[in-house]
Amino acid sequence: MKNVFEPKHLDYELSPYTGLTRESWIEAAEYLLNGVFQNIRDFNDPVVMPRKETKITYPHRPDAVWEFKAEYFEGLARSLFIAAPLIHIQPELVMNGICVREYYKSHILRTCTPGDSVYVGSYADCKALSKDPNPFRAFQQTVETCALVICLWMSKEEIWDTYTKEEKDIIAAFLLDYAHGNTVPQNWRLFNMLDMAFLHREGYEIDADIMREHAQAILAYYAGDGWYRDGHSFDYYSCWAFNVYAPLWNQWYGYEREPYLAGKFEENSNALMKTYADFFDEDGFTNMWGRSNIYRNAATSAFDGNLMLCSPEADPGLARRISSGSLMQFLGRGDLLYKGVPTLGFYGQFTPMVQGYSCAESPFWMGKAFLCLHLPADHPFWTAKEHNGTWDRLKEREVKVTTLNGPALCFSNHKANGETILRSGKVVKEKRDRNGMWNYSKLCYNTKYPWESAPSKELEAQQYVLHDVTSDTYDRANVTFWYGEKDGVLYRRQFFGYELETECHWIQAVNLADYTVPYGVVRADRLRLFKKPVELTLGAYGFPDNGTEIFTKEGRYDGGTAHAVILKGTDFTGREKQLAMTIYDGWDCLKTVRSTGTNPDSEKSVIVYAETARRSHNHYEQAILISQVITKESLADFAEEDLFPIQRIAYTDPQSRGGYGPVTITHRDGTVKTIDFDGIEGRLML
Repeated sequence: MKNVFEPKHLDYELSPYTGLTRESWIEAAEYLLNGVFQNIRDFNDPVVMPRKETKITYPHRPDAVWEFKAEYFEGLARSLFIAAPLIHIQPELVMNGICVREYYKSHILRTCTPGDSVYVGSYADCKALSKDPNPFRAFQQTVETCALVICLWMSKEEIWDTYTKEEKDIIAAFLLDYAHGNTVPQNWRLFNMLDMAFLHREGYEIDADIMREHAQAILAYYAGDGWYRDGHSFDYYSCWAFNVYAPLWNQWYGYEREPYLAGKFEENSNALMKTYADFFDEDGFTNMWGRSNIYRNAATSAFDGNLMLCSPEADPGLARRISSGSLMQFLGRGDLLYKGVPTLGFYGQFTPMVQGYSCAESPFWMGKAFLCLHLPADHPFWTAKEHNGTWDRLKEREVKVTTLNGPALCFSNHKANGETILRSGKVVKEKRDRNGMWNYSKLCYNTKYPWESAPSKELEAQQYVLHDVTSDTYDRANVTFWYGEKDGVLYRRQFFGYELETECHWIQAVNLADYTVPYGVVRADRLRLFKKPVELTLGAYGFPDNGTEIFTKEGRYDGGTAHAVILKGTDFTGREKQLAMTIYDGWDCLKTVRSTGTNPDSEKSVIVYAETARRSHNHYEQAILISQVITKESLADFAEEDLFPIQRIAYTDPQSRGGYGPVTITHRDGTVKTIDFDGIEGRLML
C-alpha cells in the first residue's frame, strides 16, 4: 500500500512489541511534516492544506473571514505540535527547500502582527467580523493560542529566544488578548490558563484572579479516576486536554503560585494512570469513541503529560509501548493521508464522523502524541524496555474488567482476541443528533471494530433502533443512564428519543444488562415499553467487507434453539477478521445487510442484526432480549462453546418472559450470571 510509514530505526531488544525507538518517532514526525511542506510552495504561504470534505467542516461560507483566519492559525499551531520538537532536535531541518525553523519563526510573528496578510485577528477583530451580538462569544483562535505557547516552550531556544524584545511584545500582546478574553466553560479554560502561564514565565503581567477562576472551575469538572466531565460528556478530552494541559500548567505556574490546585491536578493525573493503560488493546490500539476522533492517537499524550509532573506514576515502558502501538495503528495504513496530510477520518476519509468545528488542518491535533519528543533521549520513556502491562499477565481466555462509576466507563481486556471493549454511560444527546449518538451512545466500542454509521433508517451497528408502527417513526437511544456493575453484570438504561419536556414514563426505553465472555459481550436486556406495536433491531459491530463469507449455524439450549450468523473476511489492511452474532430468547431472527460509505475501515461493510416485534398493546409479552456478539482476528472457527455459550435460561415468572424478577443464565462451562434489575431505579445516574 502507498503512503505507509515504514520506520528505518527498529530495536526489538529495547522495544520487543513495536520495535520503535526515539529515532523511529523522529522519523514518524518527519514523515508527517514532509506531507505538510509538500503543500507549501513558497516561504510566505500559510499552513493551509488540501480540503477533501467541504460541506461539514469550516470555513463554512466564502464571506466568513474570521473562519479563514482561524484556519490559518489552526494549520500553523497544530502542525507545530509535530514541528516544534523536531526544530529543537534538528534546528537546521529543511523540507521542500524551506528551513522549518525559520518558516515557523516568521509565521508565528506574522500571525500575531496586525496588518500582516496572515494576521489572524484579535478577539475584537473576530467579534466585529462575525457580527455576533453575543458578548460572551469565543473564537477558535483561543484554542490555537494554547498550542502555540506549548510549541514555543518546546522550541524556546530555537524560536522564542531568538525574537527581539519588540517582537516578543507583539506576540505577547496577541496572546494576552485571548488569555484574558472569553472562552468556552469546559476544557477551553485550560487554553487561557496556559497562555497566561507562559506569559508569566516570560515576565509579562497577567491577571492572577482570572487564572484562579479558570483553574478552580477546571478542578470542579473532575469526576474521579482521572476523568473530567467535558461539557456534559466524558471522552478523550480528559486525556488529551485536561491531563496534558494541567500538568504543563503545574510546571509553568501551578506548583509555584497555586500549590493546592497543582497538587490536585497531579493527584488526578496519577489516578488516570492507574487504569488508563487498560483503555488500549493488546496492540496498543486506540478505541474510536467520543467526539473529535480525527485526533486519533493524541489520546496517548496523557502519558507524556503525567511524566511532566513532580511525582509521576506512569510506567515508562508501558507508556511507550502503547504510544508506539497507537502511532502505528494509524501511520501503518495506506489510507491515512490525503495529498500528504491526515484525512478527516479515523483511518481514511470518513465523513459521518466529521464535525463542523473542524477544518482540513484540525487532524494535526494528533501531533500532541509527538510531545513525548520533548523528553530527552536518556529519559526512562525512551530507555525503559517495552512491556504490555495487563496483557502480559492475563491467561489465555481471561477477561479483565475495569468499571469506573465517576465517568461511567467500563472497559474489558479480552486476552482471547486481544481486543478492548468499552461500555459507557451518562450520555445525553439531542434526539436528532445522529453523529453524537454514534460517538457516545453505542452499546459497545471495540478497538478493532470502529463504530459504523447507519446503513439504513431501520438499523444501527451496536445500537437498538425502535420502530413505532403506529406513527411509522424510528427512534434511537439518545440518553444512557448509568447504574454500574453488580455481581459481574453492568447495568444501564437507554431512552429512545428522550426529551426533557416529556415525563420519562412516556418515553420508550430498555434496561441494559451485559457481561463479558472471552471473545465479547453477552446482552440480557429488558424492554421498558408503554405503547405497542413496535419493531426492534439490534446490530452487531460493522464488519469491513473486502470479500466476506457468511455462514449460519444453530445450537441447542435447554428450552430452545439459538441461531448464529458468522462473518469471515479481512479489513482494509488485509488483517483477518471474524465476527459472530448469536440470539437466544426474545429475538425472532438474524439478518445481514451490506452497506457502502458507513464503515471507517473499509468502503464496503456488512452488518449482522437481530430483529423482533412486540404487537399487543398492554399485553404481557417477552421482555428479555438475549444476544451475544463475539469477534477475533483469525479465520479459525469459533468453538461451539463460544458460539453457543448458554446452556439454560431460568426465569422468575411462570410465563418465562422475564417481565419481573431475576433471570438466571447458566453457561456450558458452569458460569452462572443472575440478571436482576430490581433496585436500579434509585441509583441511575447521568
